[in-house]
Amino acid sequence: MVQDTVTSGVVFAASHADDPFEAMEEISAQLGQQPLAGAIVFCPHRFDAARLAWAINLHTEGTRVIGCISSGELTEEGYDHDSLSVIGFPAEAFHLASHCFLEVDHFDPAEARAQVRRLAAEADRESRRLGEKVNHVALFLVDGLSHSEELLTMTIQDALGEIPLIGGSSGDDMAFRQTAIFEGGAFHPRAAVVAILSTPRPLHVFKAQHYRPGERKMVITGALPEQRIVTEINAEPAAQEYLRLAGHPGEEMGTEFFAAHPLMVRAGGEYHVRSVQTANPDGSLTFYCAIDEGLVLTVGEPVDRIAGMDALFSGIADTIGPVDRIIAFDCVLNRVDAERRQIAHDVSRLYNRHRVIGFNTYGEQYHALHVNQTFSGLAIGQ
Repeated sequence: MVQDTVTSGVVFAASHADDPFEAMEEISAQLGQQPLAGAIVFCPHRFDAARLAWAINLHTEGTRVIGCISSGELTEEGYDHDSLSVIGFPAEAFHLASHCFLEVDHFDPAEARAQVRRLAAEADRESRRLGEKVNHVALFLVDGLSHSEELLTMTIQDALGEIPLIGGSSGDDMAFRQTAIFEGGAFHPRAAVVAILSTPRPLHVFKAQHYRPGERKMVITGALPEQRIVTEINAEPAAQEYLRLAGHPGEEMGTEFFAAHPLMVRAGGEYHVRSVQTANPDGSLTFYCAIDEGLVLTVGEPVDRIAGMDALFSGIADTIGPVDRIIAFDCVLNRVDAERRQIAHDVSRLYNRHRVIGFNTYGEQYHALHVNQTFSGLAIGQ
Protein backbone atom coordinates (compact mmCIF):
# COMPACT_ATOMS: atom_id res chain seq x y z
CA MET A 1 0.00 0.00 0.00
CA VAL A 2 1.35 3.44 -0.91
CA GLN A 3 1.68 5.62 2.17
CA ASP A 4 0.03 9.03 2.27
CA THR A 5 2.89 11.51 2.85
CA VAL A 6 0.49 13.98 4.40
CA THR A 7 -0.91 11.66 7.06
CA SER A 8 2.50 10.12 7.80
CA GLY A 9 4.21 13.46 8.30
CA VAL A 10 5.42 14.53 11.74
CA VAL A 11 2.41 15.94 13.60
CA PHE A 12 2.40 18.87 16.00
CA ALA A 13 -0.08 20.40 18.41
CA ALA A 14 0.00 23.07 21.11
CA SER A 15 -2.29 24.68 23.67
CA HIS A 16 -2.19 27.72 25.93
CA ALA A 17 -5.01 26.45 28.19
CA ASP A 18 -4.46 27.13 31.89
CA ASP A 19 -5.54 23.66 32.99
CA PRO A 20 -3.35 20.71 31.93
CA PHE A 21 -6.34 18.43 31.31
CA GLU A 22 -7.97 21.03 29.07
CA ALA A 23 -4.66 21.62 27.30
CA MET A 24 -4.13 17.91 26.60
CA GLU A 25 -7.72 17.54 25.41
CA GLU A 26 -7.11 20.33 22.88
CA ILE A 27 -3.81 18.77 21.83
CA SER A 28 -5.34 15.32 21.45
CA ALA A 29 -8.02 16.73 19.13
CA GLN A 30 -5.37 18.48 17.04
CA LEU A 31 -3.19 15.37 16.73
CA GLY A 32 -6.03 13.23 15.42
CA GLN A 33 -6.46 9.49 15.59
CA GLN A 34 -3.49 8.08 13.67
CA PRO A 35 -1.30 5.67 15.68
CA LEU A 36 1.95 7.21 16.92
CA ALA A 37 5.27 5.45 17.38
CA GLY A 38 6.08 8.00 20.04
CA ALA A 39 5.86 11.65 21.03
CA ILE A 40 7.84 14.45 22.61
CA VAL A 41 6.20 16.91 24.98
CA PHE A 42 7.59 20.33 25.93
CA CYS A 43 6.02 21.73 29.05
CA PRO A 44 5.80 25.22 30.53
CA HIS A 45 7.09 25.64 34.05
CA ARG A 46 3.75 26.93 35.39
CA PHE A 47 1.96 23.55 35.58
CA ASP A 48 1.88 21.31 38.63
CA ALA A 49 4.04 18.38 37.53
CA ALA A 50 1.84 15.62 39.00
CA ARG A 51 -1.38 16.97 37.42
CA LEU A 52 0.37 17.52 34.11
CA ALA A 53 1.74 13.97 34.06
CA TRP A 54 -1.75 12.64 34.80
CA ALA A 55 -3.20 14.68 31.93
CA ILE A 56 -0.48 13.58 29.49
CA ASN A 57 -0.94 9.92 30.40
CA LEU A 58 -4.72 10.15 30.05
CA HIS A 59 -4.44 11.24 26.42
CA THR A 60 -1.40 9.21 25.30
CA GLU A 61 -2.13 5.74 26.67
CA GLY A 62 -0.14 3.14 24.78
CA THR A 63 2.25 5.70 23.25
CA ARG A 64 5.86 6.16 24.30
CA VAL A 65 6.22 9.80 25.42
CA ILE A 66 9.36 11.66 26.45
CA GLY A 67 9.76 15.35 27.20
CA CYS A 68 10.90 18.03 29.59
CA ILE A 69 10.13 21.33 31.28
CA SER A 70 11.10 24.27 29.06
CA SER A 71 12.05 27.95 29.23
CA GLY A 72 9.86 28.79 26.27
CA GLU A 73 8.57 26.83 23.31
CA LEU A 74 8.99 26.94 19.54
CA THR A 75 5.59 26.42 17.98
CA GLU A 76 3.96 27.29 14.69
CA GLU A 77 3.90 30.86 16.02
CA GLY A 78 7.69 30.85 16.26
CA TYR A 79 8.84 31.95 19.71
CA ASP A 80 6.08 31.01 22.13
CA HIS A 81 5.64 30.96 25.89
CA ASP A 82 3.48 29.03 28.37
CA SER A 83 2.53 26.67 25.53
CA LEU A 84 2.16 22.96 26.19
CA SER A 85 3.26 21.36 22.92
CA VAL A 86 3.50 17.84 21.54
CA ILE A 87 5.42 16.43 18.56
CA GLY A 88 4.06 13.12 17.31
CA PHE A 89 5.79 10.53 15.09
CA PRO A 90 3.32 8.43 13.06
CA ALA A 91 3.85 4.69 13.50
CA GLU A 92 3.72 4.02 9.76
CA ALA A 93 6.95 5.99 9.20
CA PHE A 94 8.80 6.02 12.55
CA HIS A 95 9.95 3.96 15.51
CA LEU A 96 10.94 5.42 18.90
CA ALA A 97 12.80 3.60 21.68
CA SER A 98 13.90 5.34 24.88
CA HIS A 99 15.73 4.92 28.17
CA CYS A 100 15.71 7.20 31.21
CA PHE A 101 18.73 7.76 33.45
CA LEU A 102 17.61 8.63 36.97
CA GLU A 103 19.71 10.35 39.65
CA VAL A 104 22.37 11.54 37.20
CA ASP A 105 24.45 12.77 40.13
CA HIS A 106 25.38 9.09 40.52
CA PHE A 107 25.74 8.36 36.80
CA ASP A 108 27.69 5.17 36.05
CA PRO A 109 29.38 5.55 32.62
CA ALA A 110 30.08 1.84 32.16
CA GLU A 111 26.49 0.80 32.90
CA ALA A 112 25.20 3.67 30.77
CA ARG A 113 27.23 2.55 27.75
CA ALA A 114 25.86 -0.95 28.07
CA GLN A 115 22.28 0.33 28.36
CA VAL A 116 22.63 2.62 25.34
CA ARG A 117 24.08 -0.19 23.24
CA ARG A 118 21.12 -2.38 24.18
CA LEU A 119 18.79 0.48 23.24
CA ALA A 120 20.51 0.91 19.86
CA ALA A 121 20.22 -2.81 19.17
CA GLU A 122 16.51 -2.70 20.06
CA ALA A 123 15.96 0.28 17.77
CA ASP A 124 17.72 -1.45 14.89
CA ARG A 125 15.76 -4.66 15.38
CA GLU A 126 12.32 -3.14 15.92
CA SER A 127 12.59 -0.59 13.08
CA ARG A 128 13.29 -3.14 10.34
CA ARG A 129 9.56 -3.23 9.59
CA LEU A 130 9.95 0.28 8.13
CA GLY A 131 12.07 -0.87 5.18
CA GLU A 132 15.51 -1.94 4.05
CA LYS A 133 17.17 1.44 4.62
CA VAL A 134 16.42 3.01 7.99
CA ASN A 135 18.12 6.08 9.45
CA HIS A 136 18.62 6.59 13.18
CA VAL A 137 19.19 9.61 15.41
CA ALA A 138 19.39 9.92 19.20
CA LEU A 139 17.26 12.63 20.83
CA PHE A 140 18.63 13.62 24.22
CA LEU A 141 16.94 15.61 27.01
CA VAL A 142 18.73 16.28 30.30
CA ASP A 143 18.13 18.24 33.50
CA GLY A 144 19.57 21.68 32.79
CA LEU A 145 20.55 22.24 36.43
CA SER A 146 22.30 18.91 36.92
CA HIS A 147 25.82 20.08 35.95
CA SER A 148 26.16 16.60 34.42
CA GLU A 149 25.60 17.30 30.72
CA GLU A 150 29.24 16.99 29.60
CA LEU A 151 29.80 13.52 31.09
CA LEU A 152 26.41 12.21 29.97
CA THR A 153 26.72 13.56 26.44
CA MET A 154 30.22 12.19 25.86
CA THR A 155 29.34 8.80 27.35
CA ILE A 156 26.11 8.35 25.43
CA GLN A 157 27.53 9.48 22.08
CA ASP A 158 30.46 7.10 22.56
CA ALA A 159 28.04 4.21 23.11
CA LEU A 160 25.87 5.21 20.13
CA GLY A 161 28.74 4.88 17.68
CA GLU A 162 27.69 6.28 14.30
CA ILE A 163 24.20 7.30 15.46
CA PRO A 164 24.35 11.10 15.93
CA LEU A 165 23.09 12.64 19.16
CA ILE A 166 21.17 15.92 19.33
CA GLY A 167 19.28 17.45 22.23
CA GLY A 168 18.77 20.11 24.85
CA SER A 169 18.91 20.83 28.56
CA SER A 170 15.55 21.35 30.26
CA GLY A 171 14.81 24.74 31.84
CA ASP A 172 12.49 26.29 34.38
CA ASP A 173 11.79 29.69 32.80
CA MET A 174 14.96 31.25 34.25
CA ALA A 175 14.00 30.49 37.86
CA PHE A 176 17.03 28.16 38.24
CA ARG A 177 15.34 26.12 40.96
CA GLN A 178 14.27 22.77 39.50
CA THR A 179 13.78 21.29 36.07
CA ALA A 180 12.49 17.84 35.14
CA ILE A 181 12.49 15.19 32.44
CA PHE A 182 9.33 13.31 31.42
CA GLU A 183 9.58 9.59 30.67
CA GLY A 184 7.64 6.50 31.68
CA GLY A 185 4.56 8.54 32.55
CA ALA A 186 6.20 10.75 35.20
CA PHE A 187 8.42 13.79 35.68
CA HIS A 188 11.88 13.11 37.09
CA PRO A 189 14.26 15.76 38.50
CA ARG A 190 18.00 15.15 38.15
CA ALA A 191 17.37 12.85 35.18
CA ALA A 192 18.08 12.44 31.47
CA VAL A 193 16.41 10.52 28.66
CA VAL A 194 17.87 9.28 25.39
CA ALA A 195 15.47 8.20 22.65
CA ILE A 196 16.47 6.66 19.32
CA LEU A 197 14.21 7.83 16.49
CA SER A 198 14.25 5.57 13.44
CA THR A 199 12.76 6.25 10.01
CA PRO A 200 13.41 5.65 6.29
CA ARG A 201 13.19 9.43 5.84
CA PRO A 202 16.35 11.53 5.55
CA LEU A 203 17.64 12.94 8.84
CA HIS A 204 20.19 15.69 9.43
CA VAL A 205 21.52 17.10 12.70
CA PHE A 206 23.01 20.58 12.81
CA LYS A 207 24.47 23.23 15.12
CA ALA A 208 24.69 26.98 14.47
CA GLN A 209 25.60 29.97 16.61
CA HIS A 210 24.99 33.66 16.08
CA TYR A 211 28.33 34.97 17.39
CA ARG A 212 31.96 35.16 16.29
CA PRO A 213 35.03 35.63 18.49
CA GLY A 214 36.04 39.23 19.09
CA GLU A 215 39.34 40.79 20.14
CA ARG A 216 38.72 41.05 23.89
CA LYS A 217 40.15 38.11 25.85
CA MET A 218 40.38 37.10 29.51
CA VAL A 219 41.75 34.20 31.57
CA ILE A 220 39.96 32.29 34.34
CA THR A 221 42.29 32.50 37.34
CA GLY A 222 39.93 31.18 40.02
CA ALA A 223 37.17 28.58 39.73
CA LEU A 224 35.05 25.91 41.44
CA PRO A 225 34.69 23.56 38.44
CA GLU A 226 32.31 21.07 40.07
CA GLN A 227 29.83 23.94 40.62
CA ARG A 228 30.55 25.70 37.30
CA ILE A 229 31.50 28.82 39.25
CA VAL A 230 34.25 31.26 38.24
CA THR A 231 35.54 33.32 41.15
CA GLU A 232 38.33 35.26 39.41
CA ILE A 233 39.09 36.51 35.91
CA ASN A 234 42.55 38.02 35.31
CA ALA A 235 43.10 37.77 39.10
CA GLU A 236 40.17 40.15 39.67
CA PRO A 237 36.63 39.41 40.95
CA ALA A 238 35.01 37.57 38.04
CA ALA A 239 31.81 39.59 37.59
CA GLN A 240 33.61 42.92 37.90
CA GLU A 241 36.28 41.99 35.31
CA TYR A 242 33.76 40.48 32.89
CA LEU A 243 31.68 43.66 33.04
CA ARG A 244 34.77 45.84 32.51
CA LEU A 245 36.06 43.90 29.49
CA ALA A 246 32.79 43.00 27.78
CA GLY A 247 30.49 45.87 28.67
CA HIS A 248 29.91 49.43 27.66
CA PRO A 249 29.27 52.49 29.85
CA GLY A 250 25.85 52.29 31.48
CA GLU A 251 25.32 48.55 30.96
CA GLU A 252 24.16 46.47 33.92
CA MET A 253 25.02 42.87 34.70
CA GLY A 254 22.09 40.53 34.10
CA THR A 255 20.53 38.05 31.68
CA GLU A 256 20.40 40.53 28.79
CA PHE A 257 24.07 41.35 29.32
CA PHE A 258 25.05 37.66 29.33
CA ALA A 259 23.05 37.08 26.13
CA ALA A 260 24.54 40.07 24.35
CA HIS A 261 28.17 39.42 25.36
CA PRO A 262 28.68 35.63 25.34
CA LEU A 263 32.07 34.26 26.32
CA MET A 264 33.66 31.83 23.87
CA VAL A 265 36.30 29.11 24.21
CA ARG A 266 38.41 27.69 21.39
CA ALA A 267 38.40 23.87 21.35
CA GLY A 268 39.06 21.43 18.55
CA GLY A 269 39.75 24.25 16.12
CA GLU A 270 36.35 25.91 16.70
CA TYR A 271 34.97 28.54 19.04
CA HIS A 272 32.12 27.49 21.34
CA VAL A 273 30.06 29.69 23.66
CA ARG A 274 30.38 29.26 27.43
CA SER A 275 27.32 31.21 28.59
CA VAL A 276 27.03 32.87 32.00
CA GLN A 277 23.92 31.85 33.91
CA THR A 278 24.02 34.21 36.90
CA ALA A 279 26.17 36.81 38.62
CA ASN A 280 26.37 35.92 42.30
CA PRO A 281 26.32 38.28 45.33
CA ASP A 282 29.96 37.42 46.15
CA GLY A 283 31.14 38.68 42.74
CA SER A 284 31.50 35.23 41.16
CA LEU A 285 29.82 33.96 37.99
CA THR A 286 27.90 30.70 37.49
CA PHE A 287 28.08 29.21 33.99
CA TYR A 288 25.78 26.90 32.03
CA CYS A 289 28.77 24.82 30.86
CA ALA A 290 31.88 23.26 32.34
CA ILE A 291 34.70 25.70 33.15
CA ASP A 292 38.11 25.48 34.82
CA GLU A 293 41.10 27.58 35.79
CA GLY A 294 43.41 28.48 32.93
CA LEU A 295 40.72 28.68 30.25
CA VAL A 296 41.10 31.62 27.90
CA LEU A 297 37.75 33.27 27.20
CA THR A 298 36.99 35.52 24.25
CA VAL A 299 34.07 37.95 24.18
CA GLY A 300 31.74 37.02 21.34
CA GLU A 301 30.36 39.52 18.86
CA PRO A 302 27.00 39.14 17.05
CA VAL A 303 26.71 38.28 13.36
CA ASP A 304 23.68 38.89 11.12
CA ARG A 305 21.36 36.26 12.60
CA ILE A 306 18.68 36.39 9.93
CA ALA A 307 21.15 36.08 7.05
CA GLY A 308 23.00 33.29 8.84
CA MET A 309 19.82 31.32 9.48
CA ASP A 310 18.61 31.79 5.90
CA ALA A 311 21.88 30.20 4.80
CA LEU A 312 21.51 27.43 7.39
CA PHE A 313 18.00 26.50 6.24
CA SER A 314 19.07 26.58 2.58
CA GLY A 315 21.94 24.24 3.41
CA ILE A 316 19.60 21.85 5.21
CA ALA A 317 17.28 21.72 2.19
CA ASP A 318 20.27 21.09 -0.09
CA THR A 319 21.29 18.19 2.16
CA ILE A 320 17.98 16.35 2.66
CA GLY A 321 15.59 17.87 0.12
CA PRO A 322 12.12 19.12 1.13
CA VAL A 323 11.83 19.42 4.91
CA ASP A 324 8.91 17.96 6.86
CA ARG A 325 9.83 19.41 10.26
CA ILE A 326 12.85 20.81 12.09
CA ILE A 327 12.95 19.91 15.79
CA ALA A 328 15.07 22.64 17.34
CA PHE A 329 16.88 23.12 20.63
CA ASP A 330 17.34 26.89 20.86
CA CYS A 331 19.18 28.39 23.83
CA VAL A 332 16.99 30.65 25.96
CA LEU A 333 19.71 33.33 25.73
CA ASN A 334 19.21 33.44 21.95
CA ARG A 335 15.61 34.35 22.62
CA VAL A 336 16.56 36.96 25.23
CA ASP A 337 19.03 38.54 22.81
CA ALA A 338 16.54 38.48 19.91
CA GLU A 339 14.05 40.36 22.07
CA ARG A 340 16.74 42.81 23.18
CA ARG A 341 17.74 43.49 19.57
CA GLN A 342 14.07 43.69 18.52
CA ILE A 343 14.39 40.91 15.94
CA ALA A 344 12.29 38.28 17.78
CA HIS A 345 9.37 38.82 15.37
CA ASP A 346 11.66 38.31 12.36
CA VAL A 347 13.13 35.16 13.90
CA SER A 348 9.63 33.83 14.65
CA ARG A 349 8.55 34.36 11.04
CA LEU A 350 11.67 32.54 9.86
CA TYR A 351 10.95 29.61 12.18
CA ASN A 352 7.36 29.46 10.96
CA ARG A 353 8.40 29.50 7.32
CA HIS A 354 10.84 26.64 7.81
CA ARG A 355 8.53 24.52 10.00
CA VAL A 356 10.63 24.78 13.16
CA ILE A 357 9.25 23.37 16.42
CA GLY A 358 10.97 22.65 19.72
CA PHE A 359 11.92 24.48 22.91
CA ASN A 360 14.21 27.03 24.54
CA THR A 361 16.97 25.31 26.48
CA TYR A 362 19.54 25.80 29.22
CA GLY A 363 22.15 24.30 26.86
CA GLU A 364 22.35 22.09 23.79
CA GLN A 365 23.95 18.74 22.99
CA TYR A 366 25.46 18.05 19.57
CA HIS A 367 27.23 14.71 19.02
CA ALA A 368 29.59 14.48 22.04
CA LEU A 369 29.50 18.19 22.89
CA HIS A 370 27.49 20.12 25.46
CA VAL A 371 27.31 23.69 24.18
CA ASN A 372 25.58 27.00 24.92
CA GLN A 373 23.80 29.72 23.00
CA THR A 374 23.40 27.68 19.82
CA PHE A 375 20.46 26.93 17.57
CA SER A 376 20.78 23.16 17.15
CA GLY A 377 18.40 20.53 15.94
CA LEU A 378 17.19 17.69 13.80
CA ALA A 379 15.83 18.21 10.30
CA ILE A 380 13.46 15.49 9.08
CA GLY A 381 12.91 15.18 5.36
CA GLN A 382 9.61 14.45 3.66
